[in-house]
Amino acid sequence: MRPTLLIARRELAAYLRSWTGYVIIAAVLAVDGLLFNAYALGGADKRSSEVLSLFLYFSSGTTMIASVFISMRLLAEERQTGTLALLYSSPVRDGEIILGKFLSALAFLGILTLATIYMPALIFVHGKISWGHIFGGYFGLMLLGSSALAIGTFGSALSRTQVLAAITSGCLIVAMLVSWLLGRVTERPLSEIFSAMAMHGMHFQPFQSGMIHLRDVVYYLVVTYVFLFAATRVLEARRWR
Repeated sequence: MRPTLLIARRELAAYLRSWTGYVIIAAVLAVDGLLFNAYALGGADKRSSEVLSLFLYFSSGTTMIASVFISMRLLAEERQTGTLALLYSSPVRDGEIILGKFLSALAFLGILTLATIYMPALIFVHGKISWGHIFGGYFGLMLLGSSALAIGTFGSALSRTQVLAAITSGCLIVAMLVSWLLGRVTERPLSEIFSAMAMHGMHFQPFQSGMIHLRDVVYYLVVTYVFLFAATRVLEARRWR
């Protein structure tokens, strides 16, 4: 576990030292702020719980987009700069490399997500919401971001450049987002399978209302595990080329 934590600490420091990390944070805060002001706060007839639900809905989109840009550098940059060979030659297993880089990206996403907490706090000025609703919503955002980061890590492991990694990850996430459309044009049981595979849809909606269902937590954890496992296998295959 020690090599994993060392890699995670090094990668997190790289995020915080580079201007790219701060650009991502600034862009997400700006977009979230604009959407919160324009749609969540817009209209005096909205209840406080509806305002928070709308904020979580828009934040889920920016979280997934941010996850793509956060994760695109994890392995593609190492290959692009030629430093991946140093990792291969070190006494670190491929699973530890993947997990360490993923944890650093998840920690950075956590910092980014925590920076948006002032927006739900503004609702307390003229309204009233439960802390359980806020906790459930932010817990869902981190689970959604975790699965998107795992997909991004897999895309970064496949790609030779950061741009290609972002495109690959984005396409995979979009495919999983719109899989519910296949559920509409197929018969059971395929329709139920495709609907259950969708990353947003029925899995994130309960979190928007502050509810935490075990099936949704398990879904996001399974997606995270599957794509991290796939990224590890890609790294192992490239090692022996």
